[in-house]
Amino acid sequence: MTIDIREAYRRTLDDFGALVHQIRPDQWENKTPCVDWDVRALVNHVVGENRWAPELLAGRSVPDLGDALDGDLLGDDPLKAFDTSAVAAAQAAGGERSLTCVVHLSFGDVPGEEYITELFADALIHTWDLARAIGADERLDPELVEACATWFAGAEEGYRQAGVIGEQQPVPSDTDSQTRLLASWGRRS
Repeated sequence: MTIDIREAYRRTLDDFGALVHQIRPDQWENKTPCVDWDVRALVNHVVGENRWAPELLAGRSVPDLGDALDGDLLGDDPLKAFDTSAVAAAQAAGGERSLTCVVHLSFGDVPGEEYITELFADALIHTWDLARAIGADERLDPELVEACATWFAGAEEGYRQAGVIGEQQPVPSDTDSQTRLLASWGRRS
């Protein structure tokens, strides 16, 4: 990867957050490209991922936390919920041992670097999802797209077999990098 994954993750959270702050009150129930998720559910998902990050990067496991991070994490102030969670996640990911620690996920242990990369990729794709849902500029940072595409080329088959992404979408051979990346995640742009 040509960019430090911690920096890529922080920048992606900044981009997602900028969109969260653009959500109008009447847009929280807008449908997103994510099946069964409206804007509020999508933002809640990212906040959940953000809130898990400091815990898991500190060595805790999913069973340690139980259902503490289930349900509505946005409350009455979704903007504050996102901002607070993003700062905590970026700080945890930027920690001295974040790349080399062992993260205990539900499916097994992974190096911190892999976990942060997965968080980055998820947040990047969901940045596009949110932009699409609220009618904002859908153009993602090209450097982040390239970093994600490079990593995902080796991870795509595993994600597809696990059923966590949609079917690969067909695209013309001259398609730009962002459209190819989104298609590999099952998105129709």
